[in-house]
Amino acid sequence: MKILITGGHFAPALAVIDEIADKVSVVFVGRKYSLDQEKTFSLEYQEITKRHIPFYNLQTGRLTRLLILRSILNAIKIPLGLYQAISVLTKVKPDLILSFGGYIGFPICFIGFILKIPIFIHEQTIKPGLTNRLIGHLAKKIFISFAEAKECFPPEKVVLSGNPVRKTVLSIHKKPFDLKTPLSGVKKHKPVIYFTGGSLGSHSVNVKIEKILSSLLKKYAVIQQTGSVKEYNDYQRLKDKRNKLANDLKANYYIRDHFFADELGYIYSESDLVVGRSGANTVFELIAWKKPAVFIPLPWSANQEQLKQAMLLQKAGVGEIFQQSQNFNQLLQLIEKVITNLEYYKNNFKNVELLYKENAAKIIVQTILSQKSP
Repeated sequence: MKILITGGHFAPALAVIDEIADKVSVVFVGRKYSLDQEKTFSLEYQEITKRHIPFYNLQTGRLTRLLILRSILNAIKIPLGLYQAISVLTKVKPDLILSFGGYIGFPICFIGFILKIPIFIHEQTIKPGLTNRLIGHLAKKIFISFAEAKECFPPEKVVLSGNPVRKTVLSIHKKPFDLKTPLSGVKKHKPVIYFTGGSLGSHSVNVKIEKILSSLLKKYAVIQQTGSVKEYNDYQRLKDKRNKLANDLKANYYIRDHFFADELGYIYSESDLVVGRSGANTVFELIAWKKPAVFIPLPWSANQEQLKQAMLLQKAGVGEIFQQSQNFNQLLQLIEKVITNLEYYKNNFKNVELLYKENAAKIIVQTILSQKSP
């Protein structure tokens, strides 16, 4: 059996790939570059090719409900995506398609349906996006992470699988090469905070951290994932800033543009607090590791999904919400509030433990493998 995997939510896709790759033939369709205009290799391209899995680049436009110039320009690219989908599917000839949502999955699933290739989708978020809601009508099965998402799909197709979390993230696989001394040595004196802006990083989050960095480093050890968007040059700017710090502060500041999946387990294990976006993947990783967080929801996430997910965890008492529009000093105050009360937040993870399903990837794999090849 040959399975084509695609979609915008790469982390759960990778968890399923690691579960299924030794059972079937897998190909992946995604974005080769993080941003087309910069030609920087995407994290998904790096992770997939590292596993020696065939990777097909696909360029397409987004489906949005906003009638603005950018939306119109995006819509013009959709026929290109459909043409490329025809080319990939007729060449690869997969037995089935598994899509993890996002605009990148639409042309593959749409053309796949026309070609009578069975389609399966996974919805990662609490509020499904437009692509998955449309493709849901064409799919044989729809896997969801949050029970609340069920109302957006035909109920007879829905499987509450949970959100697959990469096994490498759940174990201490290896220490990042630039963390030359174990963080546990630092932790004897200072709590460790992990700042992350998602796979592309977040310029807005990086700027706020930069403004409070000197205050942070006096009390905490800081690990920061900046992303590598050349337009903002955050990684190099902050790296240069680190090099100018006094030696005692420099020793408490670790910075990278990206951490790979097999490094994240170590980062999570050593962190006392995580500060970053509230995408579904981050949410489930935090629940798995029982790590308190300060969430900074992406303001323009589809259907305010990140805010809804952050509110769910804030209500459960495992984190707090910082709005991107707030002042950077308010972020510092919120960080200090959570760290001062870490045990309170840790104890509240019992309120969300049922959200996390350890066998989510296995549920998805067993379901799709039980389908007969066409």
